Amino acid sequence: MLTVGVDAHKQVNSAVALDERGRALGQWHGPNAPHGWQELARWAAGWDMPCQWGIEGAWNYGRGLAQHLVADGTRVYEVNPRWTAQERRAARPQAKNDRLDAQAVARLVWREGTALPQVQGDDEASALDLLVTEREGALAEATRLRNQLHALLMQLDPLYRTHVPCLQTQAGLRCVLAYMTTSTVLLQQSRAASVRRTAERLQLAERHATELAAEIAAHAQQRYAPLTRLCGINLLTAGTLAGILGPGHRFASEAQLAAYAGVAPVEASSAGQVRHRLNRGGNRHLNAILYRIALTQARHSPQARAYLARRTAEGKTKREALRALKRYLIRAIWRLWQECLAVDTRLGPSAAA
Repeated sequence: MLTVGVDAHKQVNSAVALDERGRALGQWHGPNAPHGWQELARWAAGWDMPCQWGIEGAWNYGRGLAQHLVADGTRVYEVNPRWTAQERRAARPQAKNDRLDAQAVARLVWREGTALPQVQGDDEASALDLLVTEREGALAEATRLRNQLHALLMQLDPLYRTHVPCLQTQAGLRCVLAYMTTSTVLLQQSRAASVRRTAERLQLAERHATELAAEIAAHAQQRYAPLTRLCGINLLTAGTLAGILGPGHRFASEAQLAAYAGVAPVEASSAGQVRHRLNRGGNRHLNAILYRIALTQARHSPQARAYLARRTAEGKTKREALRALKRYLIRAIWRLWQECLAVDTRLGPSAAA
């Protein structure tokens, strides 16, 4: 079995091939472009043996190469850059370059193989991921514009909050869209005009965020509604989770998903007292979603409140109890996600297109 590790960059890719004993056979360096992907695939095929690939950044700079290989029926694994860094630090030479990074990726795949997340072909979950990212960008832009409006209004009228509604409401937005100043000073007139222009951009960003939220919810209703059976998950959250968990059967087990989410237990016991510390690894976006779901369940789910009470009675802190609850949540999400994938399988590729 040939193992190829790829260190993907914006413009170039570096690859190292290992044989079945983990010995380096050769290296490749070329452009991160369609003709470069084809050349890299031909280079790997030159050894005339079954091949498995590991790509660092398979959902970032290496996404094009990963999807190109998956479309050809090649087995491709996703490698987290943190794992590559750990593998490189464990090596005898402490230097860092593209070849050593690619070799670290290849050794990780050669040693761990199927324990790593496997890259799947893009599907509707990939489209949801794009929509969610776009919506989050619109929300971030809206927040930035509100801060800019606040700074301008403070320069125009430090007491503006007494007669201008909250900028997060539609009433506040309508007010700043028509904002005028009684001052005849040119600078103040310019600031008032800037307030109106900024308010127009804020209105556009909020409209885009609303439209994207409706589109995400509509897609989630069609395919990923089973996720909403869990307390704390609405259609918008279900669409966000689908974008992160997909495409396809990306994770082989719920334990693998828990490690990816950063909720797998990390023991830090001492002096006979069993403790588990915060896991700072994994996908922090997914981890934050699980935290919000856990807080919602702590307020509205009797089962979750009983579980948290039992954990705190055992001597766990509130934070440790929430971490334990997040581990159970990822298990429940995994089971519901399998239902969503089963629906896609019954529909068939033609209906899911």
